Amino acid sequence: MVAIGGPTATGKTALSVALAQRFQGEVISADSMQIYRGLDVGTAKVTPEECCGILHHLVDILDPETPFSVADFVSAADQCIQSITAAGHLPLVVGGTGLYITSLLNGLGFAPEKGDPSVRANLEQRAIAEGKESLYRELQEIDPEYAATVHPNNLPRVIRALELYRNTGRRMSEHRREARNTRPPYRSLCICLGYHDRGLLYQRIDQRVDRMLEKGILEEAKRVYVHRDIYRTAAQAIGYKEFFPYFEGTQSLEACTDKLKQASRNYAKRQLTWFRRQQDAVWLYVDEDGDSLAQRAETLIRHFLQE
Repeated sequence: MVAIGGPTATGKTALSVALAQRFQGEVISADSMQIYRGLDVGTAKVTPEECCGILHHLVDILDPETPFSVADFVSAADQCIQSITAAGHLPLVVGGTGLYITSLLNGLGFAPEKGDPSVRANLEQRAIAEGKESLYRELQEIDPEYAATVHPNNLPRVIRALELYRNTGRRMSEHRREARNTRPPYRSLCICLGYHDRGLLYQRIDQRVDRMLEKGILEEAKRVYVHRDIYRTAAQAIGYKEFFPYFEGTQSLEACTDKLKQASRNYAKRQLTWFRRQQDAVWLYVDEDGDSLAQRAETLIRHFLQE
């Protein structure tokens, strides 16, 4: 199987479709938000026109109020890979959620953990009453190793780690080490996209946000805002929460748009840092002279398939 990762706005979607056309491939989305129905603009979800007839899996499979974990993704993606391979096609796992891709490629297994809704509810109430910083500080005390890998604003991951510790006494860092298999489950090629000139990437990100406004992201963001108590994952996602102050009348649309652009640029930095940890990843740079991006990727895949 082939994985295509990298930061937002690097052209992963267009490249994956072009490669799927060349290699009889099918795309498996590795995006933690594109799984949700009705959240199209803010997640830059592939459109029917962009699909060009290529099958895309794990897109529009859940309602926004439904939780979906990395363990759920690994299981669902594995089923897709098996069926695509059985049909004689090439699985292309494509997206910017680095945790999804590295967990799949590195062979992370996840033993089912019994959750406790009362514990989770208590943590969520604490986040509201004391601020999410309070929960993050607790995670730093309990499991500094795992806390160092989690952004302080990523409340769902912070809560999940605290919930695991309270329910089982096990730290998330230990849980993840135990879940790692000794041998990767697939023969894979991981291609990561980037820019030599970081400024060009940021320009692409700003332009993408402007296009999202033209396509109606405010309507989606308003729906998430109205349902934020049940759309918990979406309410924390970049692309929606930045507009909440506009709906509340505390900030202008221009200020919220600028905030979204900055948040998206910061997210791209974190994505780059994450994917650079992926062993054996081959980096292709969008702004590199010479053959086109698709030609360079096609050459890599042909050599990989011939090995």
